[in-house]
Amino acid sequence: MQWATRDRLDVNTRIEADYLVIGAGAMGMAFTDTLVAETSATVVVVDKYHQPGGHWNLAYPFVRLHQPSAFYGVNSRPLGSDAIDRTGWNEGLYELATSGEVCSYFDQVMQQQLLPTGRVSYFPMCDYEGEGRFRSLVSGAAMEVNVHRRVVDATYMRVTVPSMRPPGYEVAPGVQCVAPNELARTSRQYDHYTIVGAGKTGMDACLWLLRQGVEAANLTWIMPRDAWLLDRARIQPGAQFANAIAAGFLAQRQAIAEANSIDDLFDRLAACGQLQRLTDKVRPTMYRCATVSLAELAQLRRIEDVVRLGRVRRIEESRIVLDAGTIPTSQGTLHIDCSADGLERRPAVSVFDGPRITLQSVRTCQPVFSAAFIAHVEGAYSDDGVKNDLCVPIPHPDSDLDFLRATLANSRNQGRWAEEAGLLAWLENARLDFFGRLGPRLPSDQ
Repeated sequence: MQWATRDRLDVNTRIEADYLVIGAGAMGMAFTDTLVAETSATVVVVDKYHQPGGHWNLAYPFVRLHQPSAFYGVNSRPLGSDAIDRTGWNEGLYELATSGEVCSYFDQVMQQQLLPTGRVSYFPMCDYEGEGRFRSLVSGAAMEVNVHRRVVDATYMRVTVPSMRPPGYEVAPGVQCVAPNELARTSRQYDHYTIVGAGKTGMDACLWLLRQGVEAANLTWIMPRDAWLLDRARIQPGAQFANAIAAGFLAQRQAIAEANSIDDLFDRLAACGQLQRLTDKVRPTMYRCATVSLAELAQLRRIEDVVRLGRVRRIEESRIVLDAGTIPTSQGTLHIDCSADGLERRPAVSVFDGPRITLQSVRTCQPVFSAAFIAHVEGAYSDDGVKNDLCVPIPHPDSDLDFLRATLANSRNQGRWAEEAGLLAWLENARLDFFGRLGPRLPSDQ
């Protein structure tokens, strides 16, 4: 059912459904896909965007997944063709879907799989007002859902990309400061480019500019915190990578067991290649699951003007004011705001709470897998206490210590799942399960 299926929706229109899913982003789609595939439930999906995909609808056009397409999307439908890139800085590794591919994929899942079941009703361009009520942003028509089982909040993770909000600092009139979206639309050459932000978006902007032939000497990269990075070669599906990845996990386990301090732990993880960093001269304090190929990392290391003076406070006509100092800028400089938080480190709440399900990651940095897993648990178990014990949230990491916390939490959850024969069987066949795609040679307790 869509707005177009009715001539008019009255303010007091009511429909019945077992579940009301708020948000048709990646997590909402992954949850709905598994729930519909494994149960007979009826579902209403309400979303503020014109098509499924959530923040992907607003992402910069040159963004790609940082991890292989094989681990993204919904359980029932592959994303991409499991091809290995033969050119570029991802050469030799599995393909990374573009924003256009991701949006098209989720639209196909909705239009070709979910809606044809007759058990899913989809309402795009709608604002959810609470208590089962939502309103069209286009016509103003209102609807209320009589929810028989649960309301599912698929927006709790608050994914934010730069185009969704203004910079978090002052920008003086006349200063050229844009979101990364504008880079692909520009037809002007600038004397210099200053990238604000050290996360995934900042890395993407730097790599895009280098790919376009901008000299590394014409780039300034403002990096409030250095980040520990994951080598993408160690996050790959397929048998050809399984032995190397298994060896990496064993080395990681050994590093955790033998380290005598936090610094010693990260030195060991860097030495065995489980973690990477931009430079050996600066010890990173940030970990947010950002993933690079070694070829991309080599390109990023070409940028020598890396500013480590904290966060930007304001950009003036001739200088940038940061927490711990100032640097010069000019009218011929394009400033690129990449400082959006992406995935916030949100407080963990109970996933299953009476009439509500709050989608969160139950495996670090794998939100779509987590949403599908939560949907399976919802359908396969009856007791909320058991469900919550199986679905312990792991907040998105932010600091270096969070790497260790998340690793221990992952081990706890994985160990609990191993106690359930039915869950192990489901994981073995789950397309989105990273560990399942690695093959049988991965250590079973990782």
